[in-house]
Amino acid sequence: MKAVLLPLLAMAVSAADLPKLIYSKSFPGSAPAYTAITVDKEGAGIYKEAVDDDSPLLFKLTPKETGELFALADKLGHFARKLESGLKVAKLGVKTFRYENGAEVSEVQFNYSTDLDAQKLLDWFERIAESERLRMDLERVVRFDKLGVNQALLELEAARDNKRLVSPEQFLPLLDRIVKNESFMHMSRTRAASLAEDFRSPKPEPQ
Repeated sequence: MKAVLLPLLAMAVSAADLPKLIYSKSFPGSAPAYTAITVDKEGAGIYKEAVDDDSPLLFKLTPKETGELFALADKLGHFARKLESGLKVAKLGVKTFRYENGAEVSEVQFNYSTDLDAQKLLDWFERIAESERLRMDLERVVRFDKLGVNQALLELEAARDNKRLVSPEQFLPLLDRIVKNESFMHMSRTRAASLAEDFRSPKPEPQ
């Protein structure tokens, strides 16, 4: 289903015993209908779109991103308390937060939560999912649809501008491949070069 980066796979295996955060969402009728994300304490991540996905997409979060995720899990007591709001709202998919650290395992499910820390953690996982789907789309068009590359890059730009991208460095191998391959349109190569430069040397966030 997706390309697997071997160095990240080795890293994920070696970090098997680290504390982990696991997020999943089941929402039949949506696209995708199922999402699962695992992140360990060193930032090694796994993204799946099926329970039995045997070729998941692997990624690596920055220490800052990883720290923010685990800090929110700490605030939420490692999911040992109820998060469901109980309000009458539309069905938004069954979300599960799960924490694993050796023998310590706890999880909680909810449709909608009014807890601000839960909302922040959910947004983190949703941004991770959005980023991995953008990477999957870019990988696909680079391999099979050269004319679609520019549109995929435009969507990547929009996610960056809207601060929805997580770990933008993961896109660099694909962007560099586009820049160096003259079979891609000049417009696409120029846009890929600009994104790559931005991801390598991000502007400091305003205080």
